[in-house]
Amino acid sequence: VAIGALAMLGQVVLLRELDVAFFGSELILVLALGAWLLGTAAGAGAPGALAGGGSGGRRHAPGELAVRRLFVGYGLALPLAVALARGSRVLFRGVPGADLPFDRQMLALALCVIPVSLLLGLLFQWTARRYAAAGGTLATAYALESLGGLAGGLLATLLPAIGVQNWTAAVVCGSLAFAAAWRGSGASRESAAAGLFLMFALLAAAPWFDRGMTAWNHPALAATRDTPYGRITVTETLGQSAVFENDALAYESQGTAAEEFVRLAAIQREAPRRVLVLGGAAQGLVAEALRDPSARVDDVELDPALLALVRAHLPESERRALQDPRARVIAADPRRVLERAGRYDLILAAMPEPESGRTNRYYTREFFAACAARLAPDGVLALRLKSAENLWTPVLARRAGAVHAALRTVFPATVVLPGTTNLFLASRAPLERDPALLGERLRRSGVPTRLVSPAYVRYLYTNDRFGRIADLLAHSTARPNLDARPVCYQTTMLLGLARFFPRLARLDLPEPDAAALARSPRTWAAAVALALLLALARGHHRAQRDGPRRDGPGTARRALLAGLAGASGMLLEAALLLEYQTRSGVLFQDLGVLLTAFMAGLAAGAWVLGRLLARGAPSHPRAPSRGARWSRSGALTFVLLAALALLCAARLRGGAGVGLAESVALLFACGFLVAAAFAWAVSHDAPDAQAVLGPVYAADLLGGCAGSLLAGILAIPMLGLPATAALGGIAALAGLALV
Repeated sequence: VAIGALAMLGQVVLLRELDVAFFGSELILVLALGAWLLGTAAGAGAPGALAGGGSGGRRHAPGELAVRRLFVGYGLALPLAVALARGSRVLFRGVPGADLPFDRQMLALALCVIPVSLLLGLLFQWTARRYAAAGGTLATAYALESLGGLAGGLLATLLPAIGVQNWTAAVVCGSLAFAAAWRGSGASRESAAAGLFLMFALLAAAPWFDRGMTAWNHPALAATRDTPYGRITVTETLGQSAVFENDALAYESQGTAAEEFVRLAAIQREAPRRVLVLGGAAQGLVAEALRDPSARVDDVELDPALLALVRAHLPESERRALQDPRARVIAADPRRVLERAGRYDLILAAMPEPESGRTNRYYTREFFAACAARLAPDGVLALRLKSAENLWTPVLARRAGAVHAALRTVFPATVVLPGTTNLFLASRAPLERDPALLGERLRRSGVPTRLVSPAYVRYLYTNDRFGRIADLLAHSTARPNLDARPVCYQTTMLLGLARFFPRLARLDLPEPDAAALARSPRTWAAAVALALLLALARGHHRAQRDGPRRDGPGTARRALLAGLAGASGMLLEAALLLEYQTRSGVLFQDLGVLLTAFMAGLAAGAWVLGRLLARGAPSHPRAPSRGARWSRSGALTFVLLAALALLCAARLRGGAGVGLAESVALLFACGFLVAAAFAWAVSHDAPDAQAVLGPVYAADLLGGCAGSLLAGILAIPMLGLPATAALGGIAALAGLALV
């Protein structure tokens, strides 16, 4: 139980820290999760001789002292990994504000993740073997580890919700590891006691350490705070305030970005009176909109903690604007507010870039339709998207084309103004393109400006880039960005990689259609080839089984079964989590409930199938199983997993959305069946369960890693959520062929 709790809490803490260290990159999170699973798999599959058992260590349980030493090592490794992540840009001599070279990024990621996850893999293998040697079953050991993961997930959710910072959470996790090592007696008990004393000292000085490590990358630090959505950091230099979200610059107080955004959108209509700002208070958008005396502004903030931290460091004019009686600040998810908001003349969507499933939901057809429902008949929606001023690579053009196509499915009229950040304007009524008329509206508004002038407006609407972009988007073949097929965050990841490998920016990615792929002869040929390979593997196993010994599936086949179950579960879990996230918003406590449901399913599934298999355990390893009827339980498990995946695919394709209660039930069922499949693979008719534990558990983790990477990088962005769930069903059916 302790290992599961430490693994889940440590994983969340370290992934959050890496998210900040690499500027909130979605790609880094995917790679870090893959590295975590690979490290855990390497530890779980390591030879048992590492425990000090000699040549026969693989079949002998490690000693208690060896296990406690691993707990001590983990207690030290996790806080050190967090400190390394914070100091990686300084340690590897990075340019302030810029990415490290890609090879140094990967080295820093590996140094942070691999040692910690390797220790956890070893811990599970050694403690599970000790548990089995004491008469317990490996399925029950897996259930207990999953139960601990449930507790760790709840703790990882609770700590940020009550304001505990990520560094403090890392120290808490280290303290728990030392407490686990402190049990019993022996030399390691003194080490554990010393470690606990160190952790308590670090907890007492946690705010000082937290601020000091943050200042490594922000020497002019004024304030910093972790929220459920990321780390907010404020710096002040020579009267200028700068706000960073996950260490990426989000806003600075003396720029003209707010003026450009608000004024260029507002002059599309004569004096827009009702303005809705989505996520822009800390960017100065509320203050800029209120400079028009007739305007009334509703501002919706997804992360109220960000505004609370930044407010004290905003210029005086912007602080006064937030207290203006004409302004109303609402702390809520913008998409939920759009379900019940009034009518507006202008909506300014200032949400983060569509680089993840969390942020992509503000650039989809469904989001634009919700905005259109809240606009007056001639109202205008405005949004921004980072770009390049003079050259659009194929990847950049595809991202812009996907957002533009989604806009065009809702709004007949669109205008895109070029720049390093493109401004998209959309309306159901015609948009004005005459720079003379727009310049006259700007003059009549009487709002003083620093950059946006009639001459600047004329330049934007008459330079050659304006026409080129309009022509490029008109002929784009990119499909609309949808909730169910979030194209944009995959292209954003490619754009991030293109900073290190410029050739990637020139990739013209295909746009596969799930239905077309299902009808393709190549798809069916691949399916037939896979079926033949599985049939050959099954036939080879039967030939071996009919020999002198009848000891159930071989280790390789058990590992393949566990890997397919892990991949199927991760594909299905990713589709369900992103569907809930897209439909219901990023409410941290809800995501904690969903994670808890999956972990509870893992614990219940392993325990139930372990009990069923234990009833049929043979009295001698070479004796025929008295519970032969339970050998069919493996086939039933994979059948049910495939049926669940296909049911979810059909549900997601229906487009009605999946609520909290239904998501909890589906994730519990998914975890239950994945754990049951693992328990069957590791326990069914195994002559030496301890010998197969490491390889099978490692295969389960590797399968989960493959499923996670496949879902995050390829399946969800390119095929969509329903097809991703269906792929989980295909993986389960492949497992069925091997049972």
